[in-house]
Amino acid sequence: MTGRRERSAAATRGGAGRVLVVGDVITDVVAVLGASPAVGSDTPAAIQFSGGGQAANTASWLAAQGVPVTLVGAVGDDGAGRDRTAELTAAGVDCALDRVAGCATGTVIVLAAGDERTMITERGANVRLRPEHVDAALAGPPDATHLHLSGYTLLDAGSRPAGLRALAVARERGLTISVDAASAAPLRAAGAAAFLSWVREVDLLLVNTDEATVLAGGLDPAAQGRALVAAARRVVVKRGGAGATWVDRNGTVAASPARRVAVVDVTGAGDAFAAGLLAAWLAGATPEAALDRATDLGAAAVSQIGARPAG
Repeated sequence: MTGRRERSAAATRGGAGRVLVVGDVITDVVAVLGASPAVGSDTPAAIQFSGGGQAANTASWLAAQGVPVTLVGAVGDDGAGRDRTAELTAAGVDCALDRVAGCATGTVIVLAAGDERTMITERGANVRLRPEHVDAALAGPPDATHLHLSGYTLLDAGSRPAGLRALAVARERGLTISVDAASAAPLRAAGAAAFLSWVREVDLLLVNTDEATVLAGGLDPAAQGRALVAAARRVVVKRGGAGATWVDRNGTVAASPARRVAVVDVTGAGDAFAAGLLAAWLAGATPEAALDRATDLGAAAVSQIGARPAG
């Protein structure tokens, strides 16, 4: 049963229109391992509890760049839900979060080692996001110009109707739309054809190399992008340490190398990348400039523990 709806207003900043971000709010338990896991024994690690969730992370990085942003999602009616909402509000994010009675806020255990990480996920209240929640939240901000949807919302059958409703409302309102494909394993389970039908004609699709392979086969990034622009108008393939590639229907192919930084924890790097890309692109930047900004934020994310902006 859905409980009361919590909306916290952050100060609205000037500049570009508001970005509506729809998707997960999570508590991350991040363990940065000092060695390969010792099965049946102990492995040293630096452990940190912090806010996470693809949508919440991207919203936080957008707010850190001065972009007005509203986060639409669901948390449990519990201490973790109140903590996650409070920290997002303090970071400058306007939170339109439903508090779901009798359901825990989502939690992810992240095992991070070098440039790899493994996530053990309990999505909790995130699967209870409903279309009527999306309708109420998206009806509010008159200054909204863009929707960014986390693919996790589409990839779980429980929250999928809410994700599809967000896309429909954004189209009705004439907003530009971006979607992050989220994760290769649930993407594979949902099916490439189904996912591409859900996101057809969105303005920008973000995929990492594993997700691009699920959706377009084992091709080079530019070829994957060219295959995927049949569904989305623009595609960005995130390649981790190899940088990123932009492809659009105008035939533009742009690339940006990754920044050379010491990798501490890659959790949330793709979410920071998405925020940098959106902030620049929505402000009118060229594909090359947008990719440069995105890789700057991705580099900042991997240089620290946790998925949110430092400080």
